[in-house]
Amino acid sequence: MTYPIEEKLVIAVASSALFELDEADTIFREKGVRAYRAYQREHENDVLKPGIAFPFVRRFLALNAIFPDRPPVEVVLLSRNDSDTGLRVFSSIEHYGLEIVRAAFTRGNSPFRYIPAYNVSLFLSANERDVVDAMQQGYPAGQVLPSTVLDDETDAELRIAFDFDGVVADDSAEQIFQQKGIEAFYDSEVSRADTAINSGPLGELFRKLGHLRQLEDEREELDHAYKRFLKTAIVTARSAPAHKRVVTTLRQWNISVDETHFLGGMDKGRILSILHPHIFFDDQQHPHLDAAREYTPSVHIPFGIAGNRKLHANFTDRND
Repeated sequence: MTYPIEEKLVIAVASSALFELDEADTIFREKGVRAYRAYQREHENDVLKPGIAFPFVRRFLALNAIFPDRPPVEVVLLSRNDSDTGLRVFSSIEHYGLEIVRAAFTRGNSPFRYIPAYNVSLFLSANERDVVDAMQQGYPAGQVLPSTVLDDETDAELRIAFDFDGVVADDSAEQIFQQKGIEAFYDSEVSRADTAINSGPLGELFRKLGHLRQLEDEREELDHAYKRFLKTAIVTARSAPAHKRVVTTLRQWNISVDETHFLGGMDKGRILSILHPHIFFDDQQHPHLDAAREYTPSVHIPFGIAGNRKLHANFTDRND
């Protein structure tokens, strides 16, 4: 039985996030659409190599095998290709056994317009312009960055790590820090320690992952031998005394996480090199994602005062 998409946690991926498309993309940019279409047809049966988001997507879909009676997640392909040139992508999806059955092919147009139609809680793409445009329309989106991909098939977990401010929560506290300095930030956070921060761009995704964690909690209560599959972590530059507001926010949202790291500005790579999440979300490329990319598939969330610094600068058009 299939279940309505409204009842699922849905993630949308562009083929540029799921697979390596560098060679095809180079042909598109240097020789144009006709050469690109000819190349894709010529290589239609050549399986694409896994891309930055592939380990995350593969494990995310595995949640349906844990809850087969009512599969809780879905991945949708949102692509700038048309269905003809996109055939190679779908063939590669089938080759790897990914249960992706829904797709939108928009023939060069931005596919993010269909995010609400597919009930998407996160759109992943390597196309910076599509991600920024989606965010400016209020849709949750992230740009996958060139980064280290470790996909150990014997690893029986899905680990997802989030920055807090500007990602899970809004950037109201970050605005105070950027505009008034660290002392004003600490004064504000201490005075508001018992007040939850408003949801950020990935707040809905975070809440829905929290619901999946609750399903695993129930599974553990029924089966003490069950080993948890989904693990979430917060890796934030905050430190005491600004830590309490994070705890307050999670309590009021009724969400727990497996690990929380308050780093006080320390290099996030030091933690991520041990945690090895299958994906990490942060709104600041410099320095945080610069430090993360060596150790984990990394995603930039271009949101708020930190993420908006380069919204209109030096976009690189990709076909997908």
